[in-house]
Amino acid sequence: MDQGRVLEAFRLEAGELSRAVAGLSESEWDRPTRCEPWSVRELLGHVRVVIAWLPQMLGGLAPDKAEVSAAQYYRPDDRFSPQTNAARIGLAQNHAAEHANGAALAADFAATWRQVDQMCQDEPEDRVVRTRHGDAMLLSEFLLTRVVEVAVHGLDLADALGREPWLTPEAGVAVLELLLGPEQLDAAGELGWDGPTFLRKVTGRATLDATETAQVGRLGIRWITLG
Repeated sequence: MDQGRVLEAFRLEAGELSRAVAGLSESEWDRPTRCEPWSVRELLGHVRVVIAWLPQMLGGLAPDKAEVSAAQYYRPDDRFSPQTNAARIGLAQNHAAEHANGAALAADFAATWRQVDQMCQDEPEDRVVRTRHGDAMLLSEFLLTRVVEVAVHGLDLADALGREPWLTPEAGVAVLELLLGPEQLDAAGELGWDGPTFLRKVTGRATLDATETAQVGRLGIRWITLG
């Protein structure tokens, strides 16, 4: 997926998330989410943290070539270890606690994703970055993983708030192409799921019943595990 298309998906999905959390009450910010032990405010803090890696990455020395794709980024190594998960949880909680209220956190999130969007617009299509895990990736491939974060956790936040999902078509297609591969999108359409349902199913947020499991097997669909 080319960088312009991925960046558009990121921009649209982050914008919808910003609008969704604008004006939440403090009690809504404190609601629990399925991503335990995070509350709504802590989960948004996590999304902000993982987007905020980009300015530092863009300011660093670019690797000579990309070695890891967006799908390979999710390989089950130390990045999903108990120690790394504990650090990930703590970073989100600490970031959320730095803000006086939810409105300040929402404003910080909006400023962060807009800064990232602007910085990425100035980068060439072949820009390579190094992630905090040491992966050398095309910027477009790493941006795709950020679309995953915003889109999938957007579903988590919508469910926690009792809202209809705000998943944008652009982000939905981008994430499905990553999870399934472009060649499987037509087969996936035979399942008859809308975008939010598909993302919940393929990320384990909703279970497959026996009929669905059989249909997925018949279609030959394989998807990556997100940890």
